[in-house]
Amino acid sequence: MSEHVVDVVWARGEHEFTYQTYSRDHEWRFDGGVTVAGSANPAYLGSEALVDPEEAFVAALSSCHMLTFLSIAAKKRLVVDSYADHAVGQMEKNEKGKLAITKVVLNPEIVFAGETPDAEALGRMHHRSHEECFIANSVLTEVTVAGY
Repeated sequence: MSEHVVDVVWARGEHEFTYQTYSRDHEWRFDGGVTVAGSANPAYLGSEALVDPEEAFVAALSSCHMLTFLSIAAKKRLVVDSYADHAVGQMEKNEKGKLAITKVVLNPEIVFAGETPDAEALGRMHHRSHEECFIANSVLTEVTVAGY
């Protein structure tokens, strides 16, 4: 078992506190010393330049899948030179009529050094990565890897 701690910090500051005027900007402070500036999605009066929870959710799924994939590749002695993903999350009403990120599509582009697995082997690796990803195992959202 492990524990993961993040401090989320917000302060009103000089802003009037009404729905239209209060700042959505806040900080995520991680235990390793990294601070990320966060806000609400612009559709909910947040700052477009900052990371919103929906983007962070998609990033967490993509990052977890990638890290699991890299682990699987390394154990198979496949050398990965680069891995880039253009992950896309879709927010819509779920079956309960509540807004939710209902689907995330991962679009990884992987460059191998030397031996490159064929499409079938890559599909198996992505499937296993999804099955073993801690974040994917923690959510109800449908997560797919494009092409596999």
